[in-house]
Order: sequence, then structure tokens, then C-alpha cells
Amino acid sequence: MAALTRKVLIVEDDMHLRFFLHTVFESGGYATITAKNGREGMDRARQERPDLISLDLMMPRQGGVNMYRELKSDPELQSIPVIILSGVEARAFDHALRMLNVSRSEELPEPESYLEKPPNADLVLQEAERIFSGIEKP
Repeated sequence: MAALTRKVLIVEDDMHLRFFLHTVFESGGYATITAKNGREGMDRARQERPDLISLDLMMPRQGGVNMYRELKSDPELQSIPVIILSGVEARAFDHALRMLNVSRSEELPEPESYLEKPPNADLVLQEAERIFSGIEKP
């Protein structure tokens, strides 16, 4: 079980999924913080300095791709690992990331994990543990 000192920021616009992820991470021993869009997520990341971020891509206001770009461009926050949890296929995100890298001078790294919705509770926790244990992506 994870130490309660590990904080996970859940950035998800769907209230039911946000509650589900909150329950999953807390049952795994993590403290959770939630945000309902990318703008709120960045504010919480700056205030709380989470150990991990679970990030949806498609959200109103500031979406997940923009939040990811802002997060990974911020020297104080860029080392926070990210699990993208999205209804967007991983291939589409990879394409969006390549397009962002082509159109901008910075090179954005891949997220530490990418899971497609609907989420599997066990897999979400396995990925968090893999990230915290320092094991590379398969």
C-alpha cells in the first residue's frame, strides 16, 4: 500500500469519473486532490505539488493537452509524473504531441503512462506503483 504522504492530483471534468478515481487512489493509500479542468489543475499543481497527476485530455476551459504542455514547460513542475487517462486513443495523443513538437521549439516528453477510458481500477493503481517504483514503461 502506498504511503499517504504521496499525493495524486486528479484532473477530470466528469464528476462521476473524478469520484471513481478519487476512490481508487484513496483505496490504494494515496492522498488525492481533484480539479475539473486544466486551468484548475495547473493552479492545484502549483499550490499542492502532487507526486503524480492523473490527467484527462478532453475538458472544457483549458484542456489536458494544453495543461500537459504548460506542466512540462514549467521548471518547477515538469518532473511530476503524469498518467494520461483519456477517451482519446493513445495513437491520437502521440500524433498531437508530435504536432505540438513540430510547431513549437520545445520538445515535450511522453507521459509516464497512457491509459484509455474506461479505466480499470487495478490497472490505474498498477501504473501508479510502477511509476513510483521507477520501473520503465513496458
